[in-house]
Amino acid sequence: MNKSELIAAIADDTQLTKAQSAAALDAMIEVIKKTLKAGDTVSLIGFGAFLVRTRIARTGRNPRTGADVSIKAAKVPAFKPGKALKEAL
Repeated sequence: MNKSELIAAIADDTQLTKAQSAAALDAMIEVIKKTLKAGDTVSLIGFGAFLVRTRIARTGRNPRTGADVSIKAAKVPAFKPGKALKEAL
């Protein structure tokens, strides 16, 4: 399912227009981005949690040359599914 299909599904389930559904989805995505950027977690009970994980710096290998490459530490977004979501699958 892509974004436009998700918007259509939200519109069908909520009796909102597609424009209203798109605005609501975009707003939700922006709020999650801002919250993660601030270092906080977004928890949706029964669904899961969006959080930021920190990857440590490490040494990798260039597959072409075989030379060692330094990989910087990074913050990456992650999703931890909730119990209800796991059971639904």
